[in-house]
Amino acid sequence: MTPHPPRQENPTDVLLSLFHKAVSAVQATTLLPSFLPRRTTGRYALISVGKAGADMARVACDHLGGDLSGMVVVPPGHDIPGHSFPASLTQIIGGHPTPTDASVEAGELALRICQSLTKGDHLLALISGGGSALMASPRHGLSLEDKQGVNRALLMSGAAISEMNCVRKHLSRIKGGRLAIAAAPATVTTLVLSDVPGDDPSLVASGPTIEDDTCLERAREIVSRYRLGLPPHIEAALNDSANETPQWTPEDHQRCRLEIIGTARTALDAAMSLARVKGLTVMDLGDRIEGEARLVGETHAALARSITPSSPTVILSGGETTVTVVNRHGKGGRNLEYLLSLALELDGAPNIWALACDTDGIDGVEKAAGAHVSPTTLERAARMGLNPREMLNQNNAYLFFEALGDLVITGPTRTNVNDFRAILVEPGNAS
Repeated sequence: MTPHPPRQENPTDVLLSLFHKAVSAVQATTLLPSFLPRRTTGRYALISVGKAGADMARVACDHLGGDLSGMVVVPPGHDIPGHSFPASLTQIIGGHPTPTDASVEAGELALRICQSLTKGDHLLALISGGGSALMASPRHGLSLEDKQGVNRALLMSGAAISEMNCVRKHLSRIKGGRLAIAAAPATVTTLVLSDVPGDDPSLVASGPTIEDDTCLERAREIVSRYRLGLPPHIEAALNDSANETPQWTPEDHQRCRLEIIGTARTALDAAMSLARVKGLTVMDLGDRIEGEARLVGETHAALARSITPSSPTVILSGGETTVTVVNRHGKGGRNLEYLLSLALELDGAPNIWALACDTDGIDGVEKAAGAHVSPTTLERAARMGLNPREMLNQNNAYLFFEALGDLVITGPTRTNVNDFRAILVEPGNAS
């Protein structure tokens, strides 16, 4: 018989240990070195952008050395405290989740770097999640304010990441492979830490150096389906054939190399291995879970209540859920909405604990990575006078878990493979 977890670990600590193991498995220092190109002749330029951008750039500098020049772009708080990059690398703190003036500065610098390259030069693009907002270059005729408005509308719409990025790509001078085209005839190596379900690299940071298979027609359909209500001049940009997806030539394919260095699967596999060491049975739901966060929470709660394990069982999943925002002033995040919905559906069911966190350390725009749930969650909330259903409906899941003291706070982890969810079901569960 499979042994129970050691009794000195309570269920919440078990779940936290799985999360921390998952995050440690997708650090740049672990993943990146074996994928870096060997240094050859010619000039090397670096563009490292995303939530893992600082650590990826540091590893690249350590391995390639020499006169590596270029740029590092990260969100606020995702830089490396006390670390200084060479003077040849410009570090920019861009905007996230909405682009800022600094994001435009980063986008324009990226274009200049790529346009300066010639035959025999090499562009190393290190791409991780968050880059869509961090590096922005609006199409001619559009402003930063236009990009910000589109971004906010997409984030609040409940659209999937693939749909959001399709629209973003067709309003940009750098997304959707346009940076790789600008770098011709230089060699381009793109190394991606994937934060998207299905690991389509063209979706990570909107694929600035990766061939795109979307089109203007699809972007227009997404805008219509989600009723984004964009201003007429932005609608006009999505009808302008000059903004159509660039077509790659055989030469472009030959000079551009792409590798995915880490994924949500990488993180889940690490957590799964640790779970088994702890004597847990593992139920793996996969790394591609999408959908409205609260609906996924209800579904997972029903699954947890339906099983009657003979030994402790952990249900693991990854992916990226979405939130349709109804309260613009709410404080939440997709993992927190998932958990609050799950807690309501569990309704205090005994012997079930859960954790959901974003692997980047920030769920939404608040300070928590996520939170955890126990059989006493709703009971404690009632004693405090909290109304969990109303708080869920008002997108205030962060305030709910903050009041209970059940937030998971890690700070930025400088990596990102999106959501990590774990539900621990102990023997003796009564549905």
